Amino acid sequence: MVSVKSIELTEVGPREGFQFEGIGNPDKISTENKARLVDALSQTGVKTIEVTSFVHPKQVPQMADAEALSELFEARPGVRYTALFLNDRGFERARATGKYALEGALRTCASETFALKNQKRTIAEDIEAQRTQLALYQHFGIPTERVSVMAAFGCNYEGDIPLDRVISLISVMLEMAEQAGENPPRITLADTMGWADPEQIKRTVDAIRTRWPDKEVGLHLHDTRGTGIANVYAAMEMGVRRFDSSVGGLGGCPFAGVVAGNVSTEDIVFMCDRMGVETGVDLAAMVDCVKLAEDLVGHTLPSKVGHVM
Repeated sequence: MVSVKSIELTEVGPREGFQFEGIGNPDKISTENKARLVDALSQTGVKTIEVTSFVHPKQVPQMADAEALSELFEARPGVRYTALFLNDRGFERARATGKYALEGALRTCASETFALKNQKRTIAEDIEAQRTQLALYQHFGIPTERVSVMAAFGCNYEGDIPLDRVISLISVMLEMAEQAGENPPRITLADTMGWADPEQIKRTVDAIRTRWPDKEVGLHLHDTRGTGIANVYAAMEMGVRRFDSSVGGLGGCPFAGVVAGNVSTEDIVFMCDRMGVETGVDLAAMVDCVKLAEDLVGHTLPSKVGHVM
């Protein structure tokens, strides 16, 4: 039985979708159309939207318009806009726009192979790079809000990821933060390639809660193998309230092999509406956004609810 009365969704469809849909064709979705989707999502009741990523334009050319997009979308009162950055240069670019709520996050990856493909460095190098990020946050007075582990449940290149490795990485980053006088209140786990199953979700959340009972757990779940919505439900049974989700199931990762987008926002909202769990999201408005997203990308998205309403 689900014990939570409400959940908080972060809409990552723009960043995830624009990143993935533009592989091989970085101009597939115009900057103006990206802004249209962000503006439409801003009117659904979702409280946080991840708009874009400030990454190297040579590595991810479809995100080269991050600054231009930041100028085009209309920031709506009551909506928190965020952007992804993986290094100090990305942070500086995001900060310069003046448009985003800058999140102090320490991030790494539980798969060595994926770390080399995605971050272009080893896990050890990635961990060390977080020290620079932490110093940057502190310089600008930004508290470190969370530590995050990508590929925390499995990897298309390495298979199953040991839970003790995930726990160890979390421990290293929390210790790093604490030594600098920070106390991140949240731990976020990403099932980047969609390997998790409901029982694994429960085991992992339980292990983290046992080790760090004062930390809130958040999940970033992909639906590659069709277990996404079941994993959300399993996490809710464990009391998890924070989830990343994606309009229409948009998204994926250019460096992860075969991978689907995040769990569809509208599918989660429908499930929660039926169970009496509050999301604050207008389901009909979100379904309209699914239709807009499909028009922009030029193909049907994996949403379930988006095609029956």
